Amino acid sequence: MLNMEKLYDAAKVLSSTVRKTDLIHSQALSNDCEVYIKSENLQVTGSFKVRGASYKIANLTDEEKSHGVIACSAGNHAQGVALAAKKYGIDATICIPAGAPMSKVAATRSYGANVVLVKGVYDDAYAKAVELQKEKNLTFVHPFDDEDVIAGQGTIGLEIIDQLPDVDAVIVPIGGGGLISGVAYAIKHLKPSCKVYGVQAAGAPSMYNSINHHAIETLDNVSTIADGIAVKKPGELTFDCCTKYVDEIITVTDDEIATAILTLMEKQKMISEGAGATTVAAVLFNKLNLAGKKVVCVVSGGNIDVNTLSRVINKGLAKAGRLVEFTTEILDKPGQLSKLLSVISDCGANVMSINHDRNHPDTPVGKCLVDLVLETEDTAHVERLKDTLKSNGYIVLK
Repeated sequence: MLNMEKLYDAAKVLSSTVRKTDLIHSQALSNDCEVYIKSENLQVTGSFKVRGASYKIANLTDEEKSHGVIACSAGNHAQGVALAAKKYGIDATICIPAGAPMSKVAATRSYGANVVLVKGVYDDAYAKAVELQKEKNLTFVHPFDDEDVIAGQGTIGLEIIDQLPDVDAVIVPIGGGGLISGVAYAIKHLKPSCKVYGVQAAGAPSMYNSINHHAIETLDNVSTIADGIAVKKPGELTFDCCTKYVDEIITVTDDEIATAILTLMEKQKMISEGAGATTVAAVLFNKLNLAGKKVVCVVSGGNIDVNTLSRVINKGLAKAGRLVEFTTEILDKPGQLSKLLSVISDCGANVMSINHDRNHPDTPVGKCLVDLVLETEDTAHVERLKDTLKSNGYIVLK
């Protein structure tokens, strides 16, 4: 059974394996509350997952270790299992969704694990892992629905209370629920008055739906940039823990997650993957009543693929009104494009790209379509720019 003794034992076992990550005070993320970042993105392997995986593998019997271990993961648990297996000299096979960031796949292989890429999402990788486990008599290391794994993740809660004894609220990402189960268990036993909030991606709200409907539900599909929490069905143990110890679960959109990733980069000089940034998104977009409180955001991981990061940055810029695309129409005469650009320049916007099209089938003879991508200050600046264009006779088509 999960108990505080197990959490303290996990902390002792993990003391030589994982980092006690810093709790970083941020003055830039909110004017309403006092925000602290629990920087698990700076953990060994770049994610909190190494805690639960390492504690689980440390507790395996010699016989279980001799069979080798198998796990399924969107990438972070994979690295934790691979690193822990390497430490104990155990063979490891990891099933990973084929769409997982290549950086996570490469890192898992670098620790010596055998990687099996599976078409689909986490749940498809889980089904394949179960199949291989039975076929080869391997020892299964579940990514979240396991008491030892939950206890390992719960050491984050122990650290938070030690680092900030007067914390008022802790916000935690939720995929399958292992992280929040461990953190909430620790927090509620050490400081019951502290609120524990969970955050899911709006495109993968499995625990959110399950808690609200008082029964475990399985989503038909998931779709989110936060691949680390794209889970169709929560665990039985984690559902029980969330029911008992979590005060509220909310969701954030992909645009909000992208904005949070961008904000962490610019304001905190910190890289977060989508799953980790959900907690910051909850603060940035006022999803919870946090005014005047000391709030810890668990940024759970930083393993984001650089190609994905580039796309996320552009999405975040667009959400913040700092990158805008639109089309307008001008006369097909000398000097008309120059006149349009002069208006844009006078408004303080910067042209990132432009396409001048006089042959579009929907454009009347004598006119041209101009597609523009502009760098702007914020959403208010975008509206001022559009109003100025309209007052100068330009029609903003989209």
